[in-house]
Amino acid sequence: MAAAPQDSEDSAVRLRSYQDESYLHGFLGTVGDLQKAGVLQDVVLEVEGRRFPCHRLVLSAASPYFRAMFTSDMTESRHKTVVLQGLDVAMFQDILSYIYSGTLHVSLDKVQSLYQAANLLQLDYVRDTCGSYMAMNVECCTCVDLYKFAEVFSVDIVLKHCLQCICNHFVKVASSEEFCSLSVNQLTKIISCDELDVKEETTVWEAVVRWVQHSREDRLHHLPSILPHIRFNLLTSDDKTAILEHPLVREDPGSSKVIRKRSKKRNLKPRLGMTTEMLLLSDMGTGDLLYMNPQKGKYISSEDDGYPDCAGAAFTSDHNIYILEHDREDTGQMSMFKYNHAGNVYEDAGMSTVSKFKGETSGPEWSQFLVEVYEILYYVSANVGEGSGLVRMKKYSRQKDQWQECSQLQLHRTCHRSAALSCGPYLYFIMSSAMYRYDPSQNCWHERTPPNLESRFSFLTAVAMGTEIFCTDSDFNQTMVYDTESDQWKKLQGWQDRGNLRTRNWPYLFVLENQLHVLFDTYDTAKEGSSTKYLVYVYDRSADAWRDLKATLPDKEYYALDNLSSVARLYLPFRKGAQNLITSYAIRQDKSTA
Repeated sequence: MAAAPQDSEDSAVRLRSYQDESYLHGFLGTVGDLQKAGVLQDVVLEVEGRRFPCHRLVLSAASPYFRAMFTSDMTESRHKTVVLQGLDVAMFQDILSYIYSGTLHVSLDKVQSLYQAANLLQLDYVRDTCGSYMAMNVECCTCVDLYKFAEVFSVDIVLKHCLQCICNHFVKVASSEEFCSLSVNQLTKIISCDELDVKEETTVWEAVVRWVQHSREDRLHHLPSILPHIRFNLLTSDDKTAILEHPLVREDPGSSKVIRKRSKKRNLKPRLGMTTEMLLLSDMGTGDLLYMNPQKGKYISSEDDGYPDCAGAAFTSDHNIYILEHDREDTGQMSMFKYNHAGNVYEDAGMSTVSKFKGETSGPEWSQFLVEVYEILYYVSANVGEGSGLVRMKKYSRQKDQWQECSQLQLHRTCHRSAALSCGPYLYFIMSSAMYRYDPSQNCWHERTPPNLESRFSFLTAVAMGTEIFCTDSDFNQTMVYDTESDQWKKLQGWQDRGNLRTRNWPYLFVLENQLHVLFDTYDTAKEGSSTKYLVYVYDRSADAWRDLKATLPDKEYYALDNLSSVARLYLPFRKGAQNLITSYAIRQDKSTA
């Protein structure tokens, strides 16, 4: 017997309470034995003609539905036999088994019926378990069916997973018979998503055509309400002409009017499948931007595109870029800008300004960050100079259009370099010898295990991938990985094939195409006056080794727009005015290796 003593003391008596864990577990087992033996049963539940003798007390304890039935003035409370409507007998057997044993058996073929039964009988655990089970089993072959079910019952976790699966596999899903069974509202919600993995907008149009033609007489009148969700501004003039000539459009004059009107829209974002993940760097001399994806061999240079004077940048999970601009006029207020993908320009984000904290100044002892945690933006200001420091933070409320102060963090150890980033539902503030985790749900900080980097310099760069956080030291000798679930750090292999090369400035970690990369500039110690050479390495987890991607950048000095994460998905056709540098880089690289 496991006992947990609990003390309570007043002036006269000391009381002590004990809890018998074996009794709690044994009680349910005894109740199950009584049910199997048919002893002390005082009510019969009838489902589809099948009779189930039960105990009113047990049913009332398990379900608010039964408790209300047996303790109110309802006629069922006085009857020996109660007929239950709207339940499948097989599902009710499973429900009854759970009530008397605490064990629930779920399978894909019956989870929807089981959820409906649990929903009717107000069994929260069964309902939530069925929801989680459905979310875990979302696949191409099940996503449409589960999506329709989840929408009827407002099962948000299942809706989210289904919509993500449909978007990720839109071409395959849209060609299935199940896709044609969607309602018009379900269809428009899906084709409105930015996350559709399609290379061309014609794919979305073809899916709509297939859906309408599946039941042409019943659905053709819906076409004008569906068309506004197709992004005609992403189509070529030839594609738009072909669509205007399509029999479905010619048959309904209202459709062609909608297409011509929507074609003039210029602020519609590209679909996710049309974009390419790119690392953004800035030329220290001119401020021009370099967009690069060495895995795909893409390097594009352009003017700074009106990039704001950055105090903090957030490259968010919904593929947006937010820039907090420095207080240029010394007003104590900082403005937020957002990247307009379609217009290829940074615009006012339409958010209230951020007030600087009292005493906050610019300088090496101050660090500023803009971090997104589950679609909420946080402005982090940290005084990390000598002695004790302070981390202060504000979060943005979209509903109130206000920046609200969060719990502050007192630092007892400080260094000149720090990082603030999100991983999962938490925000982390990291230094070489200290680390803290902020929990938004509790508005509080907790100390975690620090990386304890051995370099004489503190690290500057850190990045999150999945449930892990990676950081490295100034010389790229020691790279560490932190498991957020176990609160443990492990060493990774450092830079091995350096030869005479040494790092000139801080290395920069970034995640591209779900792989860990590092960018750093080097010089050759064996050559006098050797110029800077930028290297890009990708980490091979299975081999615990870094592989050189042989990416040769122009002879300029670059810095990342944000020291923690400057990777965004960009629609390259919008950058037609930019100079594509692939050819010139390839030529230079060939000469260097000849």
